Amino acid sequence: MTRTRVRNALVAGARGAALSTMGWTASIGLSVLALLSLSFIPLGLGTLTTPSVLRMVRGYAQRRRELAARWAGMDIPAPYRPLPAPPRGGFLGRAELTRALLRDPATWQDLRWLSVDALAGAAVASLAPAMIAEGVFGILIGAGLWKPIVAVSDDWWYAFIPVTGPRTAFAAALLGCVWLALALRCNTALIRAHFRIGRAHLAPSAEARLARRVEKLTETRRDAVDTSAAELRRIERDLHDGAQARLVAMGMDLGTVELLLDKDPEQARQLLAQARHNSLAALGELRDLVRGIHPPVLAERGLGDAVRALALRLPVGTEVSVDLPGRAQAPVESAAYFAVSELLTNAVKHSGADRVWVDLHHADGRLRVTVTDDGKGGAVIGAGSGLAGVERRLGTFDGVLAVSSPVGGPTLVTLEIPCVLS
Repeated sequence: MTRTRVRNALVAGARGAALSTMGWTASIGLSVLALLSLSFIPLGLGTLTTPSVLRMVRGYAQRRRELAARWAGMDIPAPYRPLPAPPRGGFLGRAELTRALLRDPATWQDLRWLSVDALAGAAVASLAPAMIAEGVFGILIGAGLWKPIVAVSDDWWYAFIPVTGPRTAFAAALLGCVWLALALRCNTALIRAHFRIGRAHLAPSAEARLARRVEKLTETRRDAVDTSAAELRRIERDLHDGAQARLVAMGMDLGTVELLLDKDPEQARQLLAQARHNSLAALGELRDLVRGIHPPVLAERGLGDAVRALALRLPVGTEVSVDLPGRAQAPVESAAYFAVSELLTNAVKHSGADRVWVDLHHADGRLRVTVTDDGKGGAVIGAGSGLAGVERRLGTFDGVLAVSSPVGGPTLVTLEIPCVLS
């Protein structure tokens, strides 16, 4: 227990030294650079430099968010609006990008945070290494360092203790032990306090979160409407080109059979066989169409068995692991099922994989599905790709999609949907 506390205090001291150094160097430097760049915008020069400077500020703030999550387990959301790609390059493109950056409230939050981090944030973080250094120095004074100090100066103070001889040096050592005890007790809390200060200025305000939520809901609603319209067009096309055409052909065959029944029974018998074949084909296409709208196995047995049924139809070896203690709502199951179906189709068609692994489980109020293949990799979420369609489908349910697919493989695609199981 004591070793752990000592180690944690020393680690917190090192982190405090790093954070305070960043505050007194990078935060101040970026503040001055941003101020100069913004002041030169009326002269035109700032229009060329501001996008690069503000991106540096964003990168620095994002790095601090990552440190908050890693060192303090503290999540600080990034409230940045997506930047539109400038329609043209050169000065006009930089001007449009500058305008978009300056209209984002998160930009001004970052700039205010730089000033706070250089003052309050750095001061709080510096207390952690300062208490350790002061404590060690006090103990060294009591261990004999007081002698050369007194030899050089007879009016030297350690904190509020005038060091003049062995007794006062011993008092300094006791005070050093107090500093070390405080460091053991408070250093980790000081680092958390530093990141709380950062979160107070970097996290989006309630109004910004609400505005972003409304924007996200508007976007997902539009995507849902577009997806539904595309599904209706697909169903109409499949019915028109498939089952409907076969039923029309079957009707024509039966009409011809009526005419040939007395004149040419043999040909009538052949047409009846053809009509029966068309009816079976139309029935199969209707079943496939219904399965594409909402598979019966999904409705009857749930997501796990539906994904297992998908895996059985694949031409590559597929392992499915399911840990779902209940069932999600039907729309969530349907979205997850068709997302997995698209991911498996991509793995078979484009990755050249020999093996695919699917894992489904529920934890922390989220349905998590991971699809891994040993293919060639290189998958990205881009406009017009199947992965972009999956991302839009999941966005309707506040779901997220993450892709890790280095060239040469393997490809790991993870999707998460917030939901409760019943």
